[in-house]
Amino acid sequence: MKKFILHISFIIAFLLYGHLNSLAQDTVHYSGTTLSNVDYHHGQLASAVGVHNIQVFRANREHPEWASGLNWTYNHAPMLAYWNNTFYLQYLSNPVGEHVPPGQTLLMTSADGYNWSAPAVIFPVYRIPDGTKKPGHAPEARNLDAVMHQRMGFYVARNKRLLTLAFYGMVIEPKDDPNDGNGIGRVVREIYPDGKYGPVYFIRNNTWWDKTKSAYPFYTSSKDKGFVEACNELLGNPLAMQEWVEEADRNDPLVPLKKEVKAFSYYHLPNGKVVGLWKNALTSISADNGKTWQYGPLRAPGFVNSNAKIWGQRTSDGRYATVYNPSEFRWPLAVSISDDGLDYKNLLLVNGEITTMRYGGAYKSYGPQYVRGIEEGCGTPPDGKMWVTYSMNKEDIWIANIRVPVVSEVKEPVNEVFANLPQGKELQFWNIYSPLWAPVKIEKSPDGSNALTLRDKDPFDYATAGRVIPRSKKVAVEFTIIPGQSDRGQLQVEFQDDKGTAASRLVFDSDSLLKVKTGYRSSTVTKYEAGKALRVRAELDRDKRMLTIAINGENKGPKIFFAPVAFFEKVVFRTGDVRRFPDADTPTDQDFDVKNPGAQDAEAVFYIKSFSTSRL
Repeated sequence: MKKFILHISFIIAFLLYGHLNSLAQDTVHYSGTTLSNVDYHHGQLASAVGVHNIQVFRANREHPEWASGLNWTYNHAPMLAYWNNTFYLQYLSNPVGEHVPPGQTLLMTSADGYNWSAPAVIFPVYRIPDGTKKPGHAPEARNLDAVMHQRMGFYVARNKRLLTLAFYGMVIEPKDDPNDGNGIGRVVREIYPDGKYGPVYFIRNNTWWDKTKSAYPFYTSSKDKGFVEACNELLGNPLAMQEWVEEADRNDPLVPLKKEVKAFSYYHLPNGKVVGLWKNALTSISADNGKTWQYGPLRAPGFVNSNAKIWGQRTSDGRYATVYNPSEFRWPLAVSISDDGLDYKNLLLVNGEITTMRYGGAYKSYGPQYVRGIEEGCGTPPDGKMWVTYSMNKEDIWIANIRVPVVSEVKEPVNEVFANLPQGKELQFWNIYSPLWAPVKIEKSPDGSNALTLRDKDPFDYATAGRVIPRSKKVAVEFTIIPGQSDRGQLQVEFQDDKGTAASRLVFDSDSLLKVKTGYRSSTVTKYEAGKALRVRAELDRDKRMLTIAINGENKGPKIFFAPVAFFEKVVFRTGDVRRFPDADTPTDQDFDVKNPGAQDAEAVFYIKSFSTSRL
């Protein structure tokens, strides 16, 4: 009998293993070996070559005149579309913290993804009628405004109408949620080709809500038949309705999968099946465009992702990408690539920076987070890049474009004179991190020629420009630079491996001295002057752990590395010190504002005219 039971147990185990193995092969999974290290903001991940991170909105409570007239400091959940040759970016905003009213939703536009309009309020603050009682809560609304919560921002209908949407939720008391199925309802308005907006309508209310108290009419009352047609099409799209699950009635018949899963994104496979992704890297497959799902969402095997959004899409080269925070924290921001949309094999860095959280607030999390790209049907930028948007610290709004194909290595030596490169292509292989107050771009240098320019007047952030170079044990790096000043600011130049570990660091310091870090201390190399070009040549030898520096052809002698590396693969220019706060042990919630959070520094600027590398 025991042998029989053991035999049956073996068969069951074998079949179960086969089923799980088959399921792993038929769903999204990560088969790579690279994992992020949360002790570093960059996770020690190799960079995806040519990623440009651009800040589009910077919060400022003290000086709203420096923030397009806005002084609210909780800004989060951005979403993106590309329509009529224009990028559209929507985000929600509260005065201080998450789910603390009032709330509103704003819209920005850009022709190129780099230069953005001032945010415009598209869904304004909504006053809840006094005396309103939310189901399941005793208090009545008194002088209370709604807060906004939405996972879907745009929809392009077959009749070419662009709709933008948001949701008005209720937070009646502390610890209440606006996405518990007991909100007011979802609103919609059209964005016209000339950039103007149509009226605001409700497109779907929560059933408990008394529509006679609504401040906006229902969409069916519109006399614009094309607008009504677009709304009806949206309501009949199961994949779009799945994005509404959190705010909708818990038994809403329009929502196919009525489970407590959050922040749905999706893409189609060549066989017509749909891959669904949710927070915590949950995933499932649909064979009928979202009407049903083959299994309840499960954690994608091998993926590491906590309670933050994950984005997935097909890229312009026919492959697939997921972008997410590969840790239990909301840093770093990374991309993983798959050939077939199911098997993801690598993990590369998109953004490994965390600026200072200047303003405390409820549920504000550190890091680049809540990433969203351009949903299927909502446009395709002509440059072939993958465009995504995210918030930093739930405070500032950013956008990133990721060069396709996504790679982490370059094979050829670099030889770039920026004045001689095609306009608009000068930085195609550079990784840039460009805050509004510390921009990175091509500008005219003092001698009139184009240069890679790093500016900085931000007390809490910095500019970075990094160049992946061919992997080398011995390499010469040469660049020509014009400091715009010698009495303020700084520029650090690091020679790194693929994990972001620097072996050596040059510093153009605010005391007019160029220094090199040699351990605990720094050694002076030379004095520099504002407006005068320096040709810097650094020869690095991994085995000797030595850096030999020449300035304008004059040998300044060898300097020892301050850290060992196995090879060199990246050079980074940065206008500030390395950041190590926050870390994995930092308290979760910041309930304070930093000192002088809205202030500016006197600007410093550095012009890099050329950059080259060669193996030794």
